[in-house]
This record gives sequence, structure tokens and C-alpha cells, in this order.
Amino acid sequence: MTDTRLLLCNCQNTMALDGKAVAHALGLEEPITVSTELCRSQCDRFEAALEAAREGGQQIRVACTQEAPLFAEIAAEAGADDRVSFTNIRERAGWCSTPDAAGAKIAALLADAAYVAKPTGLTTLTSEGVCLMIGAGQQALDAADKLAQRMSVTLILTSVDDAMLPRGRAFAVHTGKVTSATGHLGAFEVVVDHFADLLPSARGAPDFTMPRNGFRSNCDVIVDLSGGTPLFSPSARRDGYLRADPGSPLAVAELLFDAVDLIGTFEKPLYVRTDPAICAHSRSEKVGCRNCLDVCPTGAISPTGEHVAIDAAICGGCGSCSAVCPTGAVEYAYPQRGDLVARLHILTATYAVAGGSDPVLLLHDLGEGDELIHALARYGDGLPANVLPIGLHAPFQIGHEILLAALASGFQHVVLLVPPSSAHERPALDGQVELANAIVTGLRLDTARSHVVETANPDALRDALVAQPTDGIKLPRSAFASSGSKRDLARITVAKLRETLSATGLIVPEVVPLGDASPYGRINVRVEGCTLCLSCVSACPAGAITDHPDRPQIAFTEAACVQCGLCVATCPESVLSLEPRLNVAATAMSPDVLKGEEPFECVSCGKPFGAKSSIEAVMAKLEGHAMFQNADQMRLIQMCDDCRVVSAANSEHNPFEGGERPKIRTTDDYLVASVSPAQRQKKPDDFLS
Repeated sequence: MTDTRLLLCNCQNTMALDGKAVAHALGLEEPITVSTELCRSQCDRFEAALEAAREGGQQIRVACTQEAPLFAEIAAEAGADDRVSFTNIRERAGWCSTPDAAGAKIAALLADAAYVAKPTGLTTLTSEGVCLMIGAGQQALDAADKLAQRMSVTLILTSVDDAMLPRGRAFAVHTGKVTSATGHLGAFEVVVDHFADLLPSARGAPDFTMPRNGFRSNCDVIVDLSGGTPLFSPSARRDGYLRADPGSPLAVAELLFDAVDLIGTFEKPLYVRTDPAICAHSRSEKVGCRNCLDVCPTGAISPTGEHVAIDAAICGGCGSCSAVCPTGAVEYAYPQRGDLVARLHILTATYAVAGGSDPVLLLHDLGEGDELIHALARYGDGLPANVLPIGLHAPFQIGHEILLAALASGFQHVVLLVPPSSAHERPALDGQVELANAIVTGLRLDTARSHVVETANPDALRDALVAQPTDGIKLPRSAFASSGSKRDLARITVAKLRETLSATGLIVPEVVPLGDASPYGRINVRVEGCTLCLSCVSACPAGAITDHPDRPQIAFTEAACVQCGLCVATCPESVLSLEPRLNVAATAMSPDVLKGEEPFECVSCGKPFGAKSSIEAVMAKLEGHAMFQNADQMRLIQMCDDCRVVSAANSEHNPFEGGERPKIRTTDDYLVASVSPAQRQKKPDDFLS
């Protein structure tokens, strides 16, 4: 915070701000001057801070977002707009039913706002303004006529009732039914049945040419005013696809304004990044993990052989794929996991220094969630003073490892706010919350500590936040590294929670049983049926099952197992089964031998080449077989690959021995063959005569 100057305002004394206490919590040497009307009568303070920031190379953070446009305009006039940022402490903290207790929370929010996360990558979408509009009658014609002044419009009329064609048209008019659409902003492809062109000679009612099916066309933007079934469902929201209720003139007008803005080049965040090397989707054409494919609402994920691919242009950034990925092959990058955990540490650490207690974490989206918090503050009691909010692009990115990390950081509960409009995306989040609670209760806590609240009602949100159950156990703040994979983070945080609970006198188990579809567990082997074929070793995508370079053996490292089931699907003897559980003991990090045997030594060279029991079983099965009637033939089974080839080559019936080579034919042979027998008896002189 030393290179950033904070400007605080109590908004005409509607907030209780202690500049000295806030400065102490943030580690600042001098107290912060608190203004009363920074955006009006005391605006000269902001202008003076701008001048000082330009001279000293500092940044300015204004603790107000309502008047951000005004401050930004003043900063732009001073040529310092790149030095100003804003954060909201009023609706998120100061405006609450207990304003005197909000100081610790305000300090924590200011510290969190100072954290700079690593930026994610970007992908580029380009739209040249080619627009396909779908609608009925005169309304669609009028809308297309307006939009055609800015974009290249093609109108497909779903109905021609009440349609009156204008004298001149700046856009193409067709009739038909759009049966499917694929793609994204700048690259849509649509399929139209009953497609027909408008006849220019039409007089009176519109008339069209002979319709045809399966017509395909490309466009950059789709404007859907049909009022029928959407081309992309709400769960498959798509950049560049705009839809409005044709019965609402205001909605149609807003949609046309939005459509005009979709011309040019747009940068879109790369919400997730992938590591195909640890993807557990499939091996040897056997499918293991389908988690991301099953939860993706936009259809942006598709299988590509043994892995999956994510189309960044289609991805909506919900993050469900990252939350349910058992290996970390899909990781959310907006923000990255390490940045989010660092913010959790900052919030709880600053909150504790400022004297706060019993913090509750509220994770919400930056759209409807923000609006709900603002409504609660302006028209209700506001967020409780111990509830610390973090706004995210989507709360569905949260996995069980983040929930556990929040608890290990000192939060007593984690509440995830889900707007009803996104309820269809809840299954993945509910599964992660259920997993986190199963782990916590398995560690002997009596109450669940992670909760999903689905509401658009401010009062319902307040009631849910103040009604968090308690079991009397307070989780202290722990410091831990956030590096490594999501599985590493989960193990670290569970170890911290075990340490905390053990200190209270509880007997905390090392093994927590979990439900089906858990990403943690072990495999059980029916040892007597295992032939050590090692097919499970090659099938395991996480390296949890390994063999030995010198002897027949399979070993299992429980901490690496993701319970994908590929080993079970691959095992030819069907002797493997999964056991979902979380083992936090140190032994789970080391390989455990599941089955091992003495190797069988080649009877010719003595080299070990297989499991003794397997070779003996094969010999017993082939005894008396037509191809193994004598000792020499049975001996082949007891040889390694190299010796078996040599023995076969030296046998009486050498399979590598070819037949007698044919005589090489020369030109003379072909000439002789072309001469008749009578001609062969003639002498050379006979030909001359």
C-alpha cells in the first residue's frame, strides 16, 4: 500500500470511518484523512492528490464507486486517469445495521483491493457487422430497417402477416425457419429450411420464390426477435447472439443498441487453461472422466482422442469445468487459484489485525450478486459486519479446494450466492460444496461450513447470512502456501484443519470416507485373480499405479489417484474396484505394493521376463494342445522373446525359412520364349535366305 494513496470519504457522515485505525490495520505510518464530501465540496482534495501522485509517481485509490465517473473525468482532464482506481466500501461494508463494527471489514476490503492479480490471456473475436435478423411481420421489417443504417442486415421473416414492404430496401429479405445455429460472435453458421427469396415483382403482399431446405449461411451477429425457441438456450449463452421479447418495445430497442456495438475487434479473456498431459478423459478408447463434458453449459468442450479441447471463443467462463476436474487438467485463470487464495489470506489477516472476529466469506458474481448487495445496503440492513464479500466473474468456478482453503484461512463459514437466473449451472457447484462439507464433517466438525444461497431477494440473503449454524468450534487463521495443483492445495488445507481440530482435543481420523464420484480414493485388488498383466499401469493417467523395472509388481500411490475408473475399465480380469475416500496420512504419498511376484527366468538365457504364476498358468492351459505336443514346443513358452525367436529359427520347421529362390529370368529367356519351336530349329543362314 506504500505506493498507493487512499482517499476515504464517510459519504456525508453515513459511515463510521476511523482513519487512524484503518491506517494501522493496513500497516501505514500516518493516519488517513477522512473526507465528508469528497465528490462535491471537498473535491479539491482529490485534485491535490492527483497533482501529488503525478509528481511522486504514486497511484490513487478512491473508496467510492458511485461517483467514479466524476473522479475519472477530473483525472482525465489532469492527464492522470491511469493513476486512479476505485473500490466500494459503502454498500459492501459501511452501510450496515452495525456501522460501528464495520471498521475491521472496511480495512480488509481496502487491503484486498490493493492486491494485483496475474492477468489472464486473451483471445480475439472479429465482427464486420454482418447481421442475421429473425422475426415476424412488420415489427421485424421496421427493426431491420433501423439496424441496416449501421450494419449489413439480412432479414428472415418467420411470418409475413401485416408486413408492408417499403419502397426501397437497404437489406435482403427472405422467408424460412432457422433450424440450427453454431459458432460465436464473428463466426456463426445457420441452417434454414423453407428458405425463399423475396420476389422484387411482388405487389401487395410479399411473394417469394420456391422454398428449399438445408440452406446454409454465415454471419457475425444474430438478432433473434422471433419469440420462439431460442437458437442457444440460456445455459448455452453465446457471444453475438442477441434475443429479446418482440412484445416489449423497450427490450427490442435495447437489443438494437447492443447489436450496433458488436462491430469491430473484441478481446475476450481466456477463462481457463488446460494441461492435456494430466487429463483423465480416456485411454485406449475407454472413457474414464467426463466431468467437464457433463457440466459445460455452453458446449465449448469436446473430446479429442484421450483428452478434451476447450473452444475459447465459445467458453462463457462459468468455471464449472475447472471446479469438477479431478486432476487439475482444467484450471481457472480469471482469477488464478493462487491469486484467489492470496486474497483469502489478505482478508483474514487484515480483518484480524483490525480486531474483527468470526469472519464469514461471501462469494458472489459481479452482476446480479453485486446488485443484490447494493439493494440490501440501500434499502435494508446491509451485509453483516463480519461478512467479507469477494466478487467473481462466476461463483461456479469455486471448487472444494477453495472452500477448504477459506476455512483454513480463518473463515468460519463460506456462503456462495447464486442468482436464480443461473440456477441451471448449480449442479457442479452443489457437488463441490457437498464434497467440502463431507471432508469437514469427516474431520469431526458437527456442522457443514459451506453453503449455497440461491436468491434474488435482499432480505433472504440477509437472513441466510445471519443464520449460519455453529458447533462451538472456531477455526483459527492458518498460513499456508498456495502453490501446486488443486489436489496439493486440498491436502495442505485438510492437514491444517486436522491440526486445528486436534488442538481442541478431538480425535481426528486420517481417513475420511467419501461418496461416489469423489476425486480422492484408492483401488482395491482381488489379488488371487490378478495376473500382473500391467494393463492398469498403462491406463492410469495420473501415475497412481506403477510397475517395477526389474520384477512383476504393481504399486499404488493413493494421493495421486483421481478415481477416474480407467484402470477398472481396462483390467481384463475384472479384479479392480474403486474406494472413494480421503487419506491424509503421510503413507498416502508413498507407493504401496498391491501385488508382486518372483519373475520367471528364461530357461535358455536366465533373463527374467514375466510373472512366474502367469507362465505356469499358461503352460498348464496349453498342456496337451495340438501345437505343444513335445518338450521342445513347451520349452518355447518358458523362453524370453529373444530366445524364442532364436530357437524357432534353428528348429527343423523354421518359420522364417523361405522356399527355394526362383531362377532369375534374363532377356534371352524372354526372347527364346517368344520364338516358336519350328523357328528354334532353323539355322541363321535360313533366315538370311
